[in-house]
Amino acid sequence: MGLPALEFSDCCLDSPHFRETLKSHEAELDKTNKFIKELIKDGKSLITALKNLSSAKRKFADSLNEFKFQCIGDAETDDEMCIARSLQEFATVLRNLEDERIRMIENASEVLITPLEKFRKEQIGAAKEAKKKYDKETEKYCGILEKHLNLSSKKKESQLQEADSQVDLVRQHFYEVSLEYVFKVQEVQERKMFEFVEPLLAFLQGLFTFYHHGYELAKDFGDFKTQLTISIQNTRNRFEGTRSEVESLMKKMKENPLEHKTISPYTMEGYLYVQEKRHFGTSWVKHYCTYQRDSKQITMVPFDQKSGGKGGEDESVTLKSCTRRKTDSIEKRFCFDVEAVDRPGVITMQALSEEDRRLWMEAMDGREPVYNSNKDSQSEGTAQLDSIGFSIIRKCIHAVETRGINEQGLYRIVGVNSRVQKLLSVLMDPKTASETETDICAEWEIKTITSALKTYLRMLPGPLMMYQFQRSFIKAAKLENQESRVSEIHSLVHRLPEKNRQMLQLLMNHLANVANNHKQNLMTVANLGVVFGPTLLRPQEETVAAIMDIKFQNIVIEILIENHEKIFNTVPDMPLTNAQLHLSRKKSSDSKPPSCSERPLTLFHTVQSTEKQEQRNSIINSSLESVSSNPNSILNSSSSLQPNMNSSDPDLAVVKPTRPNSLVQPPRQLCSLPSKPALAF
Repeated sequence: MGLPALEFSDCCLDSPHFRETLKSHEAELDKTNKFIKELIKDGKSLITALKNLSSAKRKFADSLNEFKFQCIGDAETDDEMCIARSLQEFATVLRNLEDERIRMIENASEVLITPLEKFRKEQIGAAKEAKKKYDKETEKYCGILEKHLNLSSKKKESQLQEADSQVDLVRQHFYEVSLEYVFKVQEVQERKMFEFVEPLLAFLQGLFTFYHHGYELAKDFGDFKTQLTISIQNTRNRFEGTRSEVESLMKKMKENPLEHKTISPYTMEGYLYVQEKRHFGTSWVKHYCTYQRDSKQITMVPFDQKSGGKGGEDESVTLKSCTRRKTDSIEKRFCFDVEAVDRPGVITMQALSEEDRRLWMEAMDGREPVYNSNKDSQSEGTAQLDSIGFSIIRKCIHAVETRGINEQGLYRIVGVNSRVQKLLSVLMDPKTASETETDICAEWEIKTITSALKTYLRMLPGPLMMYQFQRSFIKAAKLENQESRVSEIHSLVHRLPEKNRQMLQLLMNHLANVANNHKQNLMTVANLGVVFGPTLLRPQEETVAAIMDIKFQNIVIEILIENHEKIFNTVPDMPLTNAQLHLSRKKSSDSKPPSCSERPLTLFHTVQSTEKQEQRNSIINSSLESVSSNPNSILNSSSSLQPNMNSSDPDLAVVKPTRPNSLVQPPRQLCSLPSKPALAF
């Protein structure tokens, strides 16, 4: 039920019902007045909170914009560049959003607070003033009326008429004030329906505009968000593989740190305590020393490991002789004397252990003969790139493509070690190697065949893409321009020996077929790069830096798979020299990498040959087909190959496949490192 209407005719009667109705209107105005006061107070608090929120968001955006990612290594993948740029993208989106919010906040006070204050003061305030006047006139009228009615009838007629006239005037004035008050009360009640609600509508419209602007920004941000999500997932997958590799290397370093020393330009280096003479005796100062046998240069750097700071200036001397210090001639253990050409006297040094002293004396050609017990005793693999090797790879590929091309997790799920070794021993037997290419019985599981293929590639004396080209392939993958990457890898492939290139072509054609069936086997080009990158491009030395480059090894394999027809069936434009390598890198570095929203969802796209290149290809293809169809004609037979039956390859452990989605992340067995010099996948 709403409020009853105030009739002007009731003003004259001024009945109790009229007074009750008037009181209900007055109570409603009081309630509206209090509500508007609270609303203004809450509105101001909301505006203040919005300002604080906007300020906090801007500060947050500034912090995001100022931070720069630093990745391990001397180059970044496309995914890493996308992730590194993401913070600046986030900051830009937040700033754009807050610009709209600031405009909304600046107008909020004029749109909401000012109109409400004006309505409360001008309209409700005026009604309150009219009520005061009405109450005053009511009291005046009632007082005069009572006084007039108390006049004695015995008074003179003139006095009574004068009193009647005065009462009539007061009654008329009271009636007018009553009418004005009723009019004002009803006017305010009607005005509040629009003058009170309209500012609220305008304020909400500003909020809606702000949120709509945020929705539009979210749509514009969608492409980048999608690509960033893919980049994050790719980086996470690479991290899982890299972490297992680094952890494996760490465990090997714990077991035998001397066996995994980094290749250093120095013959020997490490900490030694050097005896220094003082005024009141001698002291032993810790130095980090390096020795270069060719120049016989010893460099001593005083360094405190506790504080992490140098304790003085570096000193370099030229070695003249090195002699082991007799135990009974000095109180300290593990000491030896060094004589320098350019420094008088003898320098007495203390090694950290007896073994350490032996190594230092051996490096400095000390007087006592010392034999190095840390030689790599690992035997070379028995696999070779000969007719038997090509036959084994072809048999494995044929079996996979005819029987298991659609198996989920192909090349990811590994076979049992004993069965893999047994299959290799059969395939590597010279008696069976000359049989037909398809002679792998159906009794062998596909995962056993794929593991045998990978194991044979790891058994080669060196990686298929050769140690000497490993760094060149990595540098090519680090170029920012995709076309330059393909061009350099194209040239490098054609610098490989003929047998290596033919084997690589055979393998890449097969992997391209596997990738074409990725909807069934879940093995995309990226997944195949993760599997074969560390094997085909394993570094000669096993280090953390080499593990961090695995992601670029994977990229090289991805490029080879996606561009195998161009790379193997055409010749590069010209031989790749060092000067051209430098020029290509410089040119590619000048080109701006595409934004995440512009790049495709896959990491690479096949580069189409130009019309001129295609004409050249048609001339070359005929000669290449004859070679690729019968490579055995140019391969020399070698002695029979025996498999390494004691291999403890972690890649050949039994792994039970889980749901297909688990194939997105590389299993740990595929990312562990065997002992030097080979890197497993």
